[in-house]
Amino acid sequence: MTNPLVVGESSRTFTLAGVAEPGDAKPLILVFHGSRQTGAKHRAFTGGVYDALAGRGALVAYLDGYRGNWNDARRESRFPARKAGIDDVGFVRAFIAEFASDRRVDPSRVYAVGYSNGGQMVIRLAHEAPELLAGATVIAATMPAPENFLAGEADPAPLPVLLIHGTKDPIVSYQGGTMNWAFRTLFKVGGETWSAPRTARYFAERNGITADPTTTRLPKKDAADPTEIERTTYGDKVALYTVHGGGHTVPGPSSAAPAVVGRTSHQIDTADVIAEFFNL
Repeated sequence: MTNPLVVGESSRTFTLAGVAEPGDAKPLILVFHGSRQTGAKHRAFTGGVYDALAGRGALVAYLDGYRGNWNDARRESRFPARKAGIDDVGFVRAFIAEFASDRRVDPSRVYAVGYSNGGQMVIRLAHEAPELLAGATVIAATMPAPENFLAGEADPAPLPVLLIHGTKDPIVSYQGGTMNWAFRTLFKVGGETWSAPRTARYFAERNGITADPTTTRLPKKDAADPTEIERTTYGDKVALYTVHGGGHTVPGPSSAAPAVVGRTSHQIDTADVIAEFFNL
């Protein structure tokens, strides 16, 4: 069921997985979809992978962007949410306030999960409103290069960050750089972004971590799946899951994503990784 929330003069929508009653004070998982999706479409695209977090006691909210997009952290975005100047940070702030007003959710346990354009929206939140979040997960998105970085900067605050990215992502390169012309035109974005490892180092430094990371190759869970997972951790605050052979997808048990975006890894379940990293 899609629900409305009035923010300023606009009505914004979202879909919930799980139920929160007044006083429950549940953890809240905010899910930000990719370009040209809605919350419901992203839920189907991932095979409902985040619904498992509702089974662990959280309230999961699949938020809907404006006409299929979020007003994200990249300066050279040109989709409707940017052209219309949509205040998506304000939407998130209002959403949390609505559900925290009667303690349906615990405002100190709000976690943002974003994929692609949604990942760029989470990056914006981490810079402009870190006080709203207890943790951030960025999937198939990397930090914009400084000249392409739009988001403002609140006072830097320690924030655990989980990153997941496929080395064979055909849309947002694991190595960084710019999208090819076709994808820039299709998704109405541009500008350079950093590599996934450089993005992880950046967030580690924001958390005051300067020590070298530790990298571990995880054992395979599915022998028939050619992808492999490498986990790089910076203390206990930042982790990068490199999906060797993975595409522009969200790892998990489902293969609902179309083949054009690359392979979905079944070696990890993103909901399990989120729950373990943030102790949900």
